[in-house]
Amino acid sequence: MGILKTLHGEVMTPAFVPVATRAAIKTLSSEEAFEAKCQIAIVNTFHLHLTPGGNMVKKAGGLNRLMNWPRPLMSDSGGFQVFSLGFGLDQGVGKILKTFPGGKRPEAIQSDAKPKKIRITRDGVYFRSLLDGSELFMGPKESIQIQEKLGADIIFAFDECTSPLSDKKYIKESLERTHRWAMICLQTKKSQPFDKAQGKQAIFGIIQGSSFKNLREESAMFINGLGFDGFGIGGDLGASKITTQKILRWSLPLLDERKPRHLLGIGYPEDMERIIKEGVDLFDCTVPTHYARRGVAFVPSGKLDMRRAKFLTDQNPLDKKCACSVCDSYRRNYICHLIRAREITGMKLLTLHNLYFFNTLVENIREKIRKGII
Repeated sequence: MGILKTLHGEVMTPAFVPVATRAAIKTLSSEEAFEAKCQIAIVNTFHLHLTPGGNMVKKAGGLNRLMNWPRPLMSDSGGFQVFSLGFGLDQGVGKILKTFPGGKRPEAIQSDAKPKKIRITRDGVYFRSLLDGSELFMGPKESIQIQEKLGADIIFAFDECTSPLSDKKYIKESLERTHRWAMICLQTKKSQPFDKAQGKQAIFGIIQGSSFKNLREESAMFINGLGFDGFGIGGDLGASKITTQKILRWSLPLLDERKPRHLLGIGYPEDMERIIKEGVDLFDCTVPTHYARRGVAFVPSGKLDMRRAKFLTDQNPLDKKCACSVCDSYRRNYICHLIRAREITGMKLLTLHNLYFFNTLVENIREKIRKGII
């Protein structure tokens, strides 16, 4: 248990970090996110570069002022889009390998493989705009310059998030790129004039290496030695959650324990205590918001699919023991009706509840740590 201090306030760790990709936690206002106990959020550099653009955000006084968000913010570097718009899109896989429809596993990615929609080079990545299809380039220098304009309290080095299907040769070559980009990110940040209006930003370096022990250890030692303010555990996280745990055990002991460690893109309720025990301080995940927009509520017994007709006659709250405003004021029958009618209000209510549920879970883990139970 610790305290992460930033220009926009303190974060009690361990902490769950909700995803606000385009400077908004989907369906919620900033005030509603605070009500759901959100201490900090993470935005995405690639998407905010597309619109409204770093210059517009800087002119507006930075993300905090633009969003009316007086609490800490992080910005992902755009490295995840190297995967999600690249091999992840091509092969339909996520950061943790899962069972494929029909049982057919895509072929492994060889070292000479190229993604279909993007072009990865020594200097950075060529993308196609999701807005108009035009080509845009983002490398380590560009990513840092954009993130400085956005003004988040914590920014990340630009990296290549890899696929769990990549072979070891590809991962090794990718790791060399990521390490070279990490050094450029630090050099770029140091060369930029300090902006008192935006405040001092911390920069985290990202550990890569996929599910290969020697490469994860190599990356952890290299990034640890560069002088970053904190660390992200990135890239794909193996074929299962057991592999993810191994990756954390290979990486975290090699990092400066005085600096925060952030696990990128993982955070189901059943994962939380396990990854925190391994030494993770912060972790972000779209699960509570993503599931809410698809009609799913998280409760202590599991998940409730509020699209099911049986809930139309259920006059109980989502969770009788939950203290969130949704459980206090609304019943399952009404929420079920809203979700089946595809009303945005239903998505909003589930999002608020799910975030409150996730943040409370981590709050309870912090209390266990304080008491010495874990």
